[in-house]
Amino acid sequence: MDKEDDVNHGDNVQDIENEAPLDGNQEIGRYWSEFSERNMTYSQPLLVKRTNTTSQIAIVGANLSPIESLDYEIFENEIFKQDWRSRKKVQIFQYVILKWAFALLIGLGTGLVGVFNTLAVENIAGFKLLLTTSLMSKQRYLEAFLAYAGLNMFLAAAAGALCAFIAPAAAGSGIPEVKAYLNGIDGHSILAPSTLFVKIFGSIFGVSAGFVVGKEGPMVHTGACIASLLGQGGSRKYGLTCKWLKYFKNDRDRRDMITCGAAAGVAAAFRAPVGGVLFALEEAASWWRSALLWRTFFTTAVVAIVLRAAIQLCATGKCGLFGEGGLIMYDVSSAKVTYSVADVLAALILGAIAGVLGSIYNHLVDKVVRTYSFINEKGPAFKMSLVIAIALLTSCCFYFLPWVANCIPCPGDQTVKCPSADESGDYKIFQCPPGHYNDLASLFLNTNDDAIRNLFSSRITKEFHISSLFIYFVTIYFLGIITYGIAIPSGLFIPVILAGAAYGRLIGRLFEPIAKLDTGLFALLGAASFLGGTMRMTVSLCVILLELTNDLLLLPLVMLVLLVSKTVGDSFNKGVYDQILKIKGLPYLEAHAEPYMRNLVARDVVSGPLVTFSGIERVANILHALDTTGHNGFPVIDEPPFSDAPELCGLVLRSHLLVLLKGKNFSRDRVFAAQSIYQRLSALDFAKAGLGKGIKLEDLDIEEEEMDMYVDLHPITNASPYTVVETMSLAKAAILFRQLGLRHMCVVPKSQERPPIVGILTRHDFMPEHVLGLYPDIKPHKGH
Repeated sequence: MDKEDDVNHGDNVQDIENEAPLDGNQEIGRYWSEFSERNMTYSQPLLVKRTNTTSQIAIVGANLSPIESLDYEIFENEIFKQDWRSRKKVQIFQYVILKWAFALLIGLGTGLVGVFNTLAVENIAGFKLLLTTSLMSKQRYLEAFLAYAGLNMFLAAAAGALCAFIAPAAAGSGIPEVKAYLNGIDGHSILAPSTLFVKIFGSIFGVSAGFVVGKEGPMVHTGACIASLLGQGGSRKYGLTCKWLKYFKNDRDRRDMITCGAAAGVAAAFRAPVGGVLFALEEAASWWRSALLWRTFFTTAVVAIVLRAAIQLCATGKCGLFGEGGLIMYDVSSAKVTYSVADVLAALILGAIAGVLGSIYNHLVDKVVRTYSFINEKGPAFKMSLVIAIALLTSCCFYFLPWVANCIPCPGDQTVKCPSADESGDYKIFQCPPGHYNDLASLFLNTNDDAIRNLFSSRITKEFHISSLFIYFVTIYFLGIITYGIAIPSGLFIPVILAGAAYGRLIGRLFEPIAKLDTGLFALLGAASFLGGTMRMTVSLCVILLELTNDLLLLPLVMLVLLVSKTVGDSFNKGVYDQILKIKGLPYLEAHAEPYMRNLVARDVVSGPLVTFSGIERVANILHALDTTGHNGFPVIDEPPFSDAPELCGLVLRSHLLVLLKGKNFSRDRVFAAQSIYQRLSALDFAKAGLGKGIKLEDLDIEEEEMDMYVDLHPITNASPYTVVETMSLAKAAILFRQLGLRHMCVVPKSQERPPIVGILTRHDFMPEHVLGLYPDIKPHKGH
């Protein structure tokens, strides 16, 4: 779980700084396979012989996951308290104003990136489709295919190269990684500036290449990256830093801003500000409070204003080939919404089938991503080969499948042009004679947004033949599955909406004799049911769809199909993002404890003696412990003569110890530090450094004579760590751990005669793989 975090429970963590980091969709599945193979060592104790001079530590096990946990807890040591007491009203006011300023900047940045992405995709894909259409109109069919497939493969190769060579962490949707970060997991480079760059441009190239992927999922990751970059005061590596952002050098404030960024990403992707807030609340964040709700709402409101300004600008024709529909607004409000009992029954059946199809979709995505991980592990050349192969397959499907469809005469009473000759349109002529159109080409040879707009359209009732809808649904369903997992930024929202809309329109056509609901509205219900069946969200999806389609009258049916599809899907497997979290080995803490945890207590998963420090400790002891363990936190125990009996003074972090040792605040005698230490040390000295910038053990320059000196740990010790009694059920401890956003939880004894601390629980101790490794006889799915 985390390289410097699994504290004193019988396992030591091997340093793997030099290993290649795991990334977005590459090398996935390796965390837990290695973890499981070595799990037997976790129940063996760490051998510690404690003397007055040193601690001899024998390493028994190794945990190879390069993930760290984040310190969301406020570390209340004396230096922090002194700093808080000394802050003036002006500084506090400045801190609050800066938070709101950040919310504004995150909204502006994410909104502008959303507009840029949409315009770039519309223009690049529009040029490609115009070229293909013009060649076909001259009956140069082979040249049209070569141009279409060639441009797709070129764009795909560009997206794949960005991911393979610059930022592998940018591959995939990014939503699972943002969820993991907000849960307290610091994966490698998931919010780095290079990841942001590749996420933006890789997403543009990938969507323009005609892949069955969306730019909406990556927008959530993009918003989180923008928030992270602002929150850490820029990037030292790229020479972008601001000293006046020093107050935000902590995980807690960055978490709040990244939550705002994730909400802004959804708002920019779907033009759904309220949906963005609800998405962050329901799906992304593991921790919430009312003040954060206000700031997130403000951020998404800023995004909405930016998008509205962009739509007004593009209405003047200054955005190139950008479609008239605006930033993905699917207006179905023109349909008359009245529904009967038969319509409700049809919606129930539609939702139930979508729940089954959604769970099959998730199962197949799981298998495909695991399979691709073996290919992607072989290096950038294999990653790019896979990307280009899928691009070629997609191009062949999109170009050749419309040939099986029959040419349909243009309807005579249409206000729109038929057949359409531009890059997007309802009626594509393809290979048909004048006055006819190809319904499959109208879906396949269009941008994703225009295809959805066509499927949702209520003004065209029988434009698409039932066989064409079936072919399109099956193709998108399976292409969506095999495309996710390749080395490009790829969102799941749009493939699922496309497949769901085709499925809904197909069901609507089949139910025409009994149901009177418009087929365009059935397409919307189909999209809603598919989203519920795959992603297992309800409230946020409902609001996003309503904001997308501007149709409040359909609310009851949308709610119904979401609830039915989610319930049916949950009976088979987990949501797609939860499955991807597990594949990637991200140690995500669920909102609820596993049932078998009720049969265990906290002390059952604590193993091995502790590595502890005295309140005033020898420098040599601290250095030895830091050198021979990978632990991030150490209990500090005061013993006579400094206290009447051994007592738990608190918890000290590795990073804080390194800062204290670098400052060389030592004394020759074992006495408390003088008050002057508070003038020499500032709380900002202990602020979290950026990626790879923290003090390391090799940076310390401790002289030989200083090894026998003493250092007072009280000023940097968190005197109020969260503690639980050893007899608390593991399920209760797990819920507390997650809800409070902890990294360490101290387990204290029930009787006072024993040592003041039994052990420390970290994220690793609550993982099913660890608990079931210790107790293989427990039935994982049953609790009493």
